[in-house]
Amino acid sequence: MGRPPASAHATATPERILDAARAEFAAAGFGPATLADIAARAGITRPSLLYHFATKEELYARAVERCFGNLAAALTATISQPAPFVDRLRATLDRYLEFIEAEPDVARIVLREVLDGTGPGAAILLEQVVPLVDLVERFVCAQGQGIVRAGLPVRAALLQIVTDGLVRVAAGELRGPLWGPGDHARALAERLLLEDES
Repeated sequence: MGRPPASAHATATPERILDAARAEFAAAGFGPATLADIAARAGITRPSLLYHFATKEELYARAVERCFGNLAAALTATISQPAPFVDRLRATLDRYLEFIEAEPDVARIVLREVLDGTGPGAAILLEQVVPLVDLVERFVCAQGQGIVRAGLPVRAALLQIVTDGLVRVAAGELRGPLWGPGDHARALAERLLLEDES
């Protein structure tokens, strides 16, 4: 017997489920999202979903952790480059902004979790996001002396940059009317973090 023809769902089932889960959690939030809705988005049945992921909590954790794992690897790579501090800082800012632009569902999930503050998402933010902020803060404080604005509360400045990116991406169609034309996130981040060169 021959192989079945390639379908529209060529992506491996667990990957399709994780993508569908991320989209559903971003749209509805953890509580209202159902396994049946996630299965429908993935083009499978609920029992098939449960074969791969035993609980909604497990599915949520895997969907969100996968994204932050990718971001952590990218930021670690930019920080570790053999380049001057400002070049590495710019690369790190760019990598974060590229990540959040490519993952609007993650932006919505993070904002929902920050507002809700309960459920499995709060633990995931503490386990996945806080260490990333710690990593970049240590990098900026240790290697940016004389380049980063004197007296700047570095962590607060970094979170200002992070939250601006999250809100801007999550705004969807409101982005243009609210932020205007163009993307000034990197320039604003540099103005916030770096001493004037004039």
